Amino acid sequence: MIEHMETIDEFLAHRTADVAQAVREAAATEIMPRFRQLAAHEIDEKSGPHDLVTDADRKAEEYLTGVLGKLLPGSVVVGEEAVHANPATYEALQGEAPVWIVDPVDGTRQFVHGDPGFCTLVALAQRGVVLASWTYAPVRDQLAVAVRGRGALLDGVPLLAGAPDAGHDLEVATSHPDYTTDDQKRALLGLRTRGVSPRPCGSAGLEYLAVARGELDAVAFSWEAAWDHAAGLLLVEEAGGAHLTLAGEPFRITGGNALPFTAARDAATAHRVLELLAGGA
Repeated sequence: MIEHMETIDEFLAHRTADVAQAVREAAATEIMPRFRQLAAHEIDEKSGPHDLVTDADRKAEEYLTGVLGKLLPGSVVVGEEAVHANPATYEALQGEAPVWIVDPVDGTRQFVHGDPGFCTLVALAQRGVVLASWTYAPVRDQLAVAVRGRGALLDGVPLLAGAPDAGHDLEVATSHPDYTTDDQKRALLGLRTRGVSPRPCGSAGLEYLAVARGELDAVAFSWEAAWDHAAGLLLVEEAGGAHLTLAGEPFRITGGNALPFTAARDAATAHRVLELLAGGA
């Protein structure tokens, strides 16, 4: 456990590996033993049939909440499942205390269906600024870590998003139509044009990782939940990418964003996607 006097910068300089270990242990203890082993009573719906929660989500979040709070005394946790149980928990993002933003199983629908396309997302933020993030794909055993101003690594190797190849269609992962308003649907239709190849997204965390790796050119999303975006947005930024909302501003994890928004491999691509979204809106 660190001392209360330790600053956030000192914590990030010395303890990122401890957070990574906690994320790995949560997955090994609470997630992977349930992968392709879930019983019907371990799966519940939240807002509807496409919004699922499992015992793996709940138990992994409980595990991480306990460990992360001890690693950084004075911090608080905003987890997807805790916010579902008590929406007021989300207000901690507006406060002064360091906040751990946790999505225990990003891609729960895939997890339930036995698809390996899910991950665990953890980000550390303060005063609305994401300072560090951990993206762990347990089936692949891949761990991406980003620290603001210090770059991004995938399994210890630096990530560089690069720029799309000239002359190739832009590959863009987009929000599923079920999760968009009519106005957002119209904006996303702007991507259905020559030179762009849109497709529905899978796990948001893994899509952000694909952008940071230069395997996907951009994402275009229409919802704000911080646990889905905080880790990935920093990962993309630190790999050299950029993100913009429909208002032409960077995405804010505290909310109030003009949607949809994009995150892309480089600033030029982000502006191009934004122009197309604005044209469809």
